[in-house]
Amino acid sequence: MKLVVAIVHSEDAGALTDALLEHDFRATRLHSSGGFLKQSNATVMLGVEDDEVDEVMGIIRESCHSRTQMVNPMPPIMEPGEFFMPFPLEVEMGGATVFVVPVERFERL
Repeated sequence: MKLVVAIVHSEDAGALTDALLEHDFRATRLHSSGGFLKQSNATVMLGVEDDEVDEVMGIIRESCHSRTQMVNPMPPIMEPGEFFMPFPLEVEMGGATVFVVPVERFERL
């Protein structure tokens, strides 16, 4: 048995949980935030048998896509009279970060 923990962009989380349910995988979705832009994301956790990990990883790959977005960097704290013009940056966001962890014991109560 394995615990799959996928941290995904909030825009992809709904499609991911729907796709997992379509394939009869039960998942728990937690709202979270963090990363470079401190934006909203979701952590999706599910327990699966060892031979189902590849299928779950395929569902995650199909449901979660990286994308680019333009962001304005936060200006540093400046002294009076200083002038700072931030330029928008193009950053890649989305996709998924997935951890697959062995489970010593699993019970459904």
